[in-house]
Amino acid sequence: MQDEYRTVARAGVHETEVNRSRFLCALAPAATEREAQDFVAAVRKEHADATHNCWAYVIGADASVQKASDDGEPGGTAGVPMLQMLLRRDMRYVVAVVTRYFGGVKLGAGGLIRAYGGAVGEALDALGTITRRRFRLATVTVDHQRAGKVQNDLRSTGREVRDVRYGEEVTIEIGLPDADVDAFRAWLADATSGTARLELGGEAYGDA
Repeated sequence: MQDEYRTVARAGVHETEVNRSRFLCALAPAATEREAQDFVAAVRKEHADATHNCWAYVIGADASVQKASDDGEPGGTAGVPMLQMLLRRDMRYVVAVVTRYFGGVKLGAGGLIRAYGGAVGEALDALGTITRRRFRLATVTVDHQRAGKVQNDLRSTGREVRDVRYGEEVTIEIGLPDADVDAFRAWLADATSGTARLELGGEAYGDA
């Protein structure tokens, strides 16, 4: 698994103009290929009167799914440069749709490649990106007497407390980078005089 990946910070649209043609780049995070396809369909419906709605998406932290469409532009002049821009920026779990309203001036193959790739690059700059890092889910079980201090210490050291459940004991779910597990185990034993239990779970990605 990849240790981290970048994705778009939020969904949004950024518009550029090249030789009187309007290029609207819609970007959105997409957790699955289905989400990416639904986003493409929604943009195509919204801009059904456009000359072209070209798209590209990258799904998977390791970029295992990569697809693109020129939507009627000359082969390789739209979808591929859009996809290449997403990959060049290390973007994952993201979908881009560039809607073109033709302005009457033909751009030629080179111009189209620059325009479509550039529209994606400018949209990424405008909307911003975030890095998501791989971590291990872990559960700390501690008595009520020590739970408050443990939670405060976790938060003050920048640990992500994902969930807290109260029962006979207090269960605190956190996220830990793999490299920190041994040090955290030692810290927890020291902080709770060896009374807390640490259980490691699966892996997930969170904001870095």
